[in-house]
Amino acid sequence: MPRATGPLAEALAHRTVVLDGGLSNQLAAQGCDLTGGLWTGRVLDERPVQVEAAHTAYARAGAEVLITAAYQVGYEAFAAHGRDREATTALLHRSVALAARAAETADHEVWVAASVGPYGAVLADGSEYRGRYGLSVRELAAFHRPRIEALLAAGPDVLAVETLPDPDEAEAVLTVLAETDAPAWLSYTVAGGRTRSGHPLPGAFAMAAQAPQVIAVGVNCCDPADVLPALEAAASVTAKPLLAYPNDGSVWEAATGTWRAPQAMSPWPTDAWRRTGARLIGGCCRIGPDRIAELAREHGRPVM
Repeated sequence: MPRATGPLAEALAHRTVVLDGGLSNQLAAQGCDLTGGLWTGRVLDERPVQVEAAHTAYARAGAEVLITAAYQVGYEAFAAHGRDREATTALLHRSVALAARAAETADHEVWVAASVGPYGAVLADGSEYRGRYGLSVRELAAFHRPRIEALLAAGPDVLAVETLPDPDEAEAVLTVLAETDAPAWLSYTVAGGRTRSGHPLPGAFAMAAQAPQVIAVGVNCCDPADVLPALEAAASVTAKPLLAYPNDGSVWEAATGTWRAPQAMSPWPTDAWRRTGARLIGGCCRIGPDRIAELAREHGRPVM
C-alpha cells in the first residue's frame, strides 16, 4: 500500500494514531552493533538494510507512523568520523527513503516522520537527558537548520522534533520551522514534572502553542509514570493534539552506555492519556514491536 495520502494533522483531528517503538532496541534485536558515538546512525551508514527491516517490523506490528533513523545524524558528529557534508546529507536522505520503503509493506496507510533529535544526541554523552548545553538559541538554530533542510528535501510527511530537554532548544527549532511550511511535532523528554533541564512544563509547552507548523506537542523517552502529568500540563496551555511515546522507565547511564532498567515497568494508562488529548501514542527506547502491536489492537488498527 502507498504511504498515507492525507496530512497527519487531519487524521489527528478525528482519531488516535499509533506510532512505532524504539529503533535502537529493534536494531539490537536484529544483531546490529550500536556501539560508538553514532549509535543508530552507524547502522544507517553501514547496514541500511537492517534499518529498513526494523521499520518494516513496526509497520507490520500496526504502527501508522515510522520515525526515521536520523536522530543521531549530525554534520559535526559524522565529520569527526571522516564523513563530509555531502555524505551526511545523503545519509539523512537515506533515512527517509528507508522508512518510506518500509511503509509500503504495510496493509494500512503509514506516515513517515523524519527524526530531528536534540543537539545533545550528537554529543553521545547523555546530554539530551540534561540539556543546558551552554549554547545560545541562535547557535542551536544554526545547528538544526541544515539538518532540517536536508530532511525536508527528502520528502517526509512530518518532522518529529523529539527528545528535547530544554525550552531554549525548542525555541531554536521553532525559529527554524518558522522559515518553512513543514508540519512538525514537538516533544520534550521530562522527569518529575519538569523538562530534563528543570524548566516548568506549562511554559515549555506554551512556546509551541502558537506555532502554526506544530501539529502536536507532548513527551517521549520518559518514564510512563511521567506522561499523564506532562500531558495535563500541555493541555492547560494548548488545544493542539498531544502525543506520548515513553520508554519502559529505564534510565540511560551515559558513563557506561547502558540502560538501568526499573524493577517493574510503570503501567500505561492510555485511556487517560487519550482523555487528556493524546492523539499520537507509541513507544520510545526499549519498546518493541510486540508492545506496538498491543497498542494497535487497543485502537482497532490492523496488525499483520
